[in-house]
Amino acid sequence: MHFVEKEPSQKRLDFDQKLKSNKILRVPGAYNPLTAKLIEEIGYDAVYVSGGVMANDLGFPDIGLTTLQDVSTRSYLISRVTNLPTIVDIDTGFKSCKETIETFEEFGITGVHLEDQIERKRCGHLDNKELISTEAMVKKIKECVKAKKDQNFKIIARSDAKSVEGINKMIERCKAYIDAGAEIIFPEALQDEKDFEKVRKELSVYLLANMTEFGKSKLFNYKELENFGYNIVIYPVTTQRLAMKNVEDGLRDIYANGHQNNIIDKMQTRKRLYELVDYEKYNELDEKIYNFSSEGHEWWVTI
Repeated sequence: MHFVEKEPSQKRLDFDQKLKSNKILRVPGAYNPLTAKLIEEIGYDAVYVSGGVMANDLGFPDIGLTTLQDVSTRSYLISRVTNLPTIVDIDTGFKSCKETIETFEEFGITGVHLEDQIERKRCGHLDNKELISTEAMVKKIKECVKAKKDQNFKIIARSDAKSVEGINKMIERCKAYIDAGAEIIFPEALQDEKDFEKVRKELSVYLLANMTEFGKSKLFNYKELENFGYNIVIYPVTTQRLAMKNVEDGLRDIYANGHQNNIIDKMQTRKRLYELVDYEKYNELDEKIYNFSSEGHEWWVTI
């Protein structure tokens, strides 16, 4: 079902090979499976599932209230509809790093990132974050590495230490995380060119850059990040922000005017939706599923 050709093991191998290409991988966040299908169609390299987005989508702030079941179930539903690798934010690892890694690997995920905040964490671009010790984070990373079965399943270590202890201490932490088995480092809330370049100079592994809007980091073009030597760029909350702004504007317009005729041009058409969900392909399973014409569904008519 979903007409996905690649098995999880192949997606992991694809991601590993892409990392070795010396080209930066562009990875937008998907807040639902349909967005993941669009990300693949446009030509991005992978799909990202943000812990903050998952929390927000459930109506919570990003303060560690989601569970392993919440995040793993949504991640599975997203990853199963795309041939692209899927990277998931597992916050602080939930209650058991071993169980978490086993669950996400079983659910077909390509890799996860784990952060060094306390359990009641917060968005990495907010102030007054609290960290666990380097030793405690190292222990978590080692537990994650030991738990994985597929060697191509990626363990990514995120450090939030830059805004708490300073960039030099953060780099020291990251070196310990690499020694513990992390293959990719995610230095959170770097601010400018100097920060990004310093981290690249000091660390010899793959690096992930977070281009989240309204945060502490300057929003660089992906080519600039590639020139800095970064290997992955994520846009974690972008699609949710785009969607929710459009939804809010539309609902307010309908409430004010009593109809939606003013905003039809801002909606995805029925025809485009059916293309995205591969409606016609399901006719291969049952010829009675797609037995209508989509003509006339690409635009709107006021009655």
